[in-house]
Amino acid sequence: MPFLTSIILAAFVGYIGAWYVGAVEGNFALLLFLATVVTGVYWLAERLYFLPRRRRAAATYEQNLAQRKEELARQGISQTDAVDPKASERLLMQPWWLDWTAGLFPVILAVFLLRSFLFEPFKIPSGSMMPTLLTGDLILVNKFTYGLRLPIVNTKLTEGTPPKRGDVMVFRYPPQPSLDYIKRVVGVPGDEVAYLNKRLTVNGKPISKEAMPDYFDQETMRYLKEYKEDLSGVEHKILNDESRRAGLSEAEVSQFPNRDNCRYSVEGVVCKVPPGHYFMMGDNRDNSLDSRYWGFVPDKNIVGRAFVIWMNFGDFKRIGSFQ
Repeated sequence: MPFLTSIILAAFVGYIGAWYVGAVEGNFALLLFLATVVTGVYWLAERLYFLPRRRRAAATYEQNLAQRKEELARQGISQTDAVDPKASERLLMQPWWLDWTAGLFPVILAVFLLRSFLFEPFKIPSGSMMPTLLTGDLILVNKFTYGLRLPIVNTKLTEGTPPKRGDVMVFRYPPQPSLDYIKRVVGVPGDEVAYLNKRLTVNGKPISKEAMPDYFDQETMRYLKEYKEDLSGVEHKILNDESRRAGLSEAEVSQFPNRDNCRYSVEGVVCKVPPGHYFMMGDNRDNSLDSRYWGFVPDKNIVGRAFVIWMNFGDFKRIGSFQ
């Protein structure tokens, strides 16, 4: 068992190392699931076989020691060889290969259940959601609001509440589902979303857009136009870069499913959201790779609703909820 355990642990370490250097495309959910299963098997083996066997060995040792003392006493011998007082304790001690497997199972199981069904942490990798979320923000995602899903396969177990316009949502990037993206829901199934000349319209109704003082982007060291937008009652801030054009060329847009639902022009894009899909946009409107470029997000790709910044090591004042 120690040799087999060494191989299993080495395989986990090797996979993590290959993922870290970019040699393989990692899947943390799958890795955590496998770790839960493997440590769970060891935990059961420990409870049902290895621990009882160690207890029997310790009990046999204590029994043999007592019999020996009793036999020597009958012979009138009171002075006996020194006995290791911790011998029984060492017999009960968990070996390293069980300590690193069965011993970790409760912690790994708790993390797996918490991450799969309640909350999952994410780190914001880019500025596409500025000024709402900044690069380096550590956020929590609610995994049950939109319905509980089985990990790995992402099959929905409960219906939950459908995503609403204005929600900040984490989802599996449709062109590459192993990647997680975060954007704002601007169109739900059946909506007609238009983004023309940098103005958002949903179902023919222009979305309120109130000018604010210019925003200084510390990443690019430039000022951007900042606005307050009211999307179906959700007030949030957006950015526009006046140096970027509003329209998209055909070369910039991929051939995504339901591509015929969208019309592109020099002014921007108009899309009809198909059933079971959502249209997503970043708050940093001119610096966001979103549904305008790669299409709609199917319901099966939803991960959860982002709702709070729990840490930013560069700016503690950012900790708190957001819209």
